[in-house]
Amino acid sequence: MSLPKAELHLHIEGTLEPELAFGLAARNGVSLPYADTEELRTAYRFSDLQSFLNLYYELMAVLRTEQDFADLADAYLARAAAQGVRHAEIFFDPQAHIARGVGMGTVVEGLGRALGAAEERHGVSTQLIMCFLRDESAESAMETLDAAKPYLHRIAGVGLDSAEVGHPPVKFAAVYEAAAALGLRRVAHAGEEGPPSYVVQALDVLGVERIDHGLRSMEDPALVERLVRERVPLTLCPLSNVRLRTVDTLAEHPLPAMLDAGLMCTVNSDDPAYFGGYVDDNFRAVREALGLSPERLRELARNSFEASFLDHDEERRARYLAEVEAYEFG
Repeated sequence: MSLPKAELHLHIEGTLEPELAFGLAARNGVSLPYADTEELRTAYRFSDLQSFLNLYYELMAVLRTEQDFADLADAYLARAAAQGVRHAEIFFDPQAHIARGVGMGTVVEGLGRALGAAEERHGVSTQLIMCFLRDESAESAMETLDAAKPYLHRIAGVGLDSAEVGHPPVKFAAVYEAAAALGLRRVAHAGEEGPPSYVVQALDVLGVERIDHGLRSMEDPALVERLVRERVPLTLCPLSNVRLRTVDTLAEHPLPAMLDAGLMCTVNSDDPAYFGGYVDDNFRAVREALGLSPERLRELARNSFEASFLDHDEERRARYLAEVEAYEFG
């Protein structure tokens, strides 16, 4: 049995395992430029964020129908449940699908079909967060928000992802203001490859409630002090950081120093099919590489539920937190 936890930084397109990619390709008559699953798995090795993104978007070609998106989400939820996930707040990238002719409704309704059955099938509560691609225009982001309006009953919040450097949060001020007016929760990737100033912009200009990654916040002591004071959650992704070379080795990851500083850190998997592990794999990896104590791991799990958007169901949150406290480490 794994430590109960919430996953707050998970891109559903990044859960596309080679076997499912080939299965969907066959179902949809899509030709992949790889001989078999092993050759594709070998391609899941990257030198940086951009080389990862190139493959990530290439493989999206196999996702065509509502059933494809439902199958993708259901496969993730089954794995997540087996790794102790009780609650998942799941990112998706509609612009990448719309650009290749797959409509917003196909994506949201397909994902919604799986998420709607998640509690009964897997014992996992879920929320859906729509991300804007920061290397696309601000106008495209606003068009995407408009396209999502008929489906807001399925969407809890908005986020900001993709290539960070050169695309500061301030670029998306207007669309975040519009999202806030619609009652959507707000998060954003910041401080992964971009500077600490991007984290400040995400807080002050976009009004986000959580920072996705936030690794480089440690370079700015005043920012660290603010994040601690305001209890701003950071959704860290350790195995992703190593694979994308934002840290050289897991043993050098700043997670212990971040916790010691009082930051509200959580551990997540980001794009687990590509980065070598789902969320409990990340927990085990940091426990081994960084020597984290059971109480530190319990703190990370507790943080994940406290940082979640379960404000509407405090009874559920309390139940999940009680599971964390009752968990006995082996």
